[in-house]
Amino acid sequence: MRKTFRIKKPAEFQIVFNKHQSVANKYFILYQLQKPEQKHFRLGLSVSKKVGKAHDRVWVKRRIRQSILELKPQLPQELDLLIIARPAVAKKSQKFIKEQITHVLKLANILKVEDR
Repeated sequence: MRKTFRIKKPAEFQIVFNKHQSVANKYFILYQLQKPEQKHFRLGLSVSKKVGKAHDRVWVKRRIRQSILELKPQLPQELDLLIIARPAVAKKSQKFIKEQITHVLKLANILKVEDR
């Protein structure tokens, strides 16, 4: 995921936390902030030490990023998203993580549902 698609600065995280709408499930908390002037969405990730050691946290972040990249065509472009991983997500498969990310995005009415 390109750096332009990421939220990295603590001040940017704080803006989304302060002016947010949030939804959650057992595995993730999702904060969203509408930014109509943006050309593409941005993603911030937070994985606490409760999830596991450093390599476990990096593993979870990679799985979340990959899931978001696969869902990218269905996401609106004018959003800042923050995803906080809860400890229950540790050692789950890529498929499971993608299903839970999809679930929390649908709860937030962010994901465009495709008719088949």
